[in-house]
Amino acid sequence: MIRILIPIAAACALTACAPERQVSGRALYQDYCLSCHGAGGRGDGPAAEGLGKAPADLTTISARNGGTFPMVQVMSAIDGYSRRGDRSSVMPELGVALQEGPLVRVDTGDGIATPTPANLVALANYLKGLQQ
Repeated sequence: MIRILIPIAAACALTACAPERQVSGRALYQDYCLSCHGAGGRGDGPAAEGLGKAPADLTTISARNGGTFPMVQVMSAIDGYSRRGDRSSVMPELGVALQEGPLVRVDTGDGIATPTPANLVALANYLKGLQQ
């Protein structure tokens, strides 16, 4: 039994010491959002014209929410959770694509730090920076 646990413990220790890869919200935006939402986030990307519904202007999220950036709602929209079953949405669900990588703890408003994909948080933070 001990022969099995020692290699597992060693692997866990090495993983814990490995440097975390820095997540770039800007790079994620360029990979997943720019084609529809455009470089500035205004919904004027090169693929926007071919969609049945115009992409949202991401620079006015806070303005549409009383001047506050709704981080949890934005992450839920990006992930696709809040849009499941919405047949009018043309935005892809990015939850699976953004799951790769480390998790960070995010208070989602209930006082509980919820493990959340760092990529999802980084992308939402990038959008927060685009607000007018």
